[in-house]
Amino acid sequence: MPHAPAPVAVVADDERLMREQIVTQLQQAWPELVIAGEASNGREAVALAHSLDADIVFLDIRMPEMDGIQAAQALAGSVHVVFVTAYDEYAIKAFEQGAVDYLLKPAEPERVAITCERLRARLSRKPDSMDELLARLSQRLGAGGSKPRDYLRWVQASAGANLRMIPTSDILFFRAEDKYTRVQTPRFEALIRKPIKELVEQLDPQEFWQIHRATVVRVDAVEQVSRNFRGNQVVHVKGSDEKLEVSRSFSHLFKQM
Repeated sequence: MPHAPAPVAVVADDERLMREQIVTQLQQAWPELVIAGEASNGREAVALAHSLDADIVFLDIRMPEMDGIQAAQALAGSVHVVFVTAYDEYAIKAFEQGAVDYLLKPAEPERVAITCERLRARLSRKPDSMDELLARLSQRLGAGGSKPRDYLRWVQASAGANLRMIPTSDILFFRAEDKYTRVQTPRFEALIRKPIKELVEQLDPQEFWQIHRATVVRVDAVEQVSRNFRGNQVVHVKGSDEKLEVSRSFSHLFKQM
């Protein structure tokens, strides 16, 4: 009989040393596990999990841009999730049902080995939807009194010889062009020097989605999504004739298509 393919995993933590520690311990505890990607935030983790067709994702709960809970919500039911956390007060209560495993930082080799055994047993089953668990975690983390993140609400951009203050609610999309990033509104376009990679970290992920390494679109501005002659998804934006291609890494955002 042919051997089953080796399971594929993604490790996400905003601390590089912590990622390296987890990767090293996973390799020792489960040599057959293929760690195909590492991410420093939840947004990267979701994109990697989909593009690599991962079986397992290890998610740090506290990460910038998109935290582990939000990433798990985006991945629910498609991969097996293990949460990594330094906050045992969240973990002990939330994981009582045992449907999803967790590792406490710093992860001990013995505990990593137990997690690997549990994952081996679960791989033959469909990943848990995590509905109840994520609701509990969101509630507990929200009750922790952490200050909500401040996202951009205005963009200062050059439009011709003028400098304009543009509310993010007026922006249709951002697009990298040469040394500038174009800011497109229904009435005009403007330019900023901030690169897309830096810009996307300052935008509310509930309001703006990156759909390409060079393009970020405001979700409410999306009118429809079609496919071009190459089969790639294309976003049609309200108030603009421009069509924005979605790269493969971000096609999961429109997974109903």
